[in-house]
Amino acid sequence: MRTYSELFAVSEFRNLFLANCAAIAAHTSSALALGSLTYAATGSALLTALSMFGAPLAGVLGSLTLLSAADSLPPRRALTLAGLVALAGAALQAVPGLPLWARFAVILFVAYVGSVTGGARWALINDILPAGGYVLGRSTMNVSVGVMQIAGFAGGGLLLVWLSPYQVFLVATGLRAIAVLITWYGLRERPARADARTSTRRTLRVNRELWTDPGRRSLYLNLWLPNGLVVGCEALFLPYAGDRAGFLFAAGALGMLTGDVLVGRFLPAAIRDRCVLPLRLLLPLPYLVFLVHPGLPLAMLLALVASIGFAASLPLQEWLLARCPVEARGQALGLHQNGMLTGQAVCAAGAGVVADLLPTSVAVAVLAGLSLMATLLLTPGLRCVRPVPVATPTATAVGS
Repeated sequence: MRTYSELFAVSEFRNLFLANCAAIAAHTSSALALGSLTYAATGSALLTALSMFGAPLAGVLGSLTLLSAADSLPPRRALTLAGLVALAGAALQAVPGLPLWARFAVILFVAYVGSVTGGARWALINDILPAGGYVLGRSTMNVSVGVMQIAGFAGGGLLLVWLSPYQVFLVATGLRAIAVLITWYGLRERPARADARTSTRRTLRVNRELWTDPGRRSLYLNLWLPNGLVVGCEALFLPYAGDRAGFLFAAGALGMLTGDVLVGRFLPAAIRDRCVLPLRLLLPLPYLVFLVHPGLPLAMLLALVASIGFAASLPLQEWLLARCPVEARGQALGLHQNGMLTGQAVCAAGAGVVADLLPTSVAVAVLAGLSLMATLLLTPGLRCVRPVPVATPTATAVGS
């Protein structure tokens, strides 16, 4: 599978794509509305940032408790359950007078449920598409996330000009309802990948077995650390460029979309695998130039070029899938997603600490240097993790 026409000819993928688009648009528009309410109520930049971007931290709890639901529940049922919880959460946010602590509790609970079922979505891409279609499917989903985040924030901003935040939450509720309907009626029922029931005990056991395998552990570290540190660079765009920071964010988003399209659509598998190291080096290197405090046009170009390197995660995820048995793929991808988001949040916070001690341009270069160092130190561990299909009982497997 090499073309978008082939990809979208698969009706289930098309429906999964549309449901995800609606859900991302709902999430970004409601996050903007919640941030507006939080800032108006508290005047706190920290609480406002947490209201908009802090929810992924709930993924830590999800990864340690019920992450096994990604495999022990039928995929359509798991995604529909998460969608219904998000729908109820958006509806609750639309209630005027709801205390701020309750709003935070709602977003954390919604994020928690999403973190324990999210792996089912990414593993389902591999089930829906023919062999070899995962990278194109996942890259296309990544593109849709970027585009819908931009559309959601832009649309939410426009709606807030004419509507109250509570009314924007109602719009988000409608989008969540659309996502749930598409998920339930657009995907066919499949059995759960694992026979075991969802439990914290199983979650911890599978996490331990995923982590103790040297190859999988190397893949997780390579997926989490260098990328998270570069997100720390991006977290400093606002103090670096002030009210022009949006141009840097836009350039970074364009670079990420470019990388996803290039690697997912145009590179054959053999070339894609050989490009992993160059792409991973491309990610931090341009940010080292920030040491000389480049002007906005050059800074935008550097952010664009660097963000192409995020596409290295696509073949790395493909390698991770190949090293995991079918009954643990949802949890394996869920653990990757939760670890990635948590790492990004921690690195963004750490970048803020560094920028309080050093000039912002120097802090960006320091984060980039740490990312480059992590890449060089972790790369040797990838030599033994080329795709090895798990197809027989004697292959390395995770217990169910």
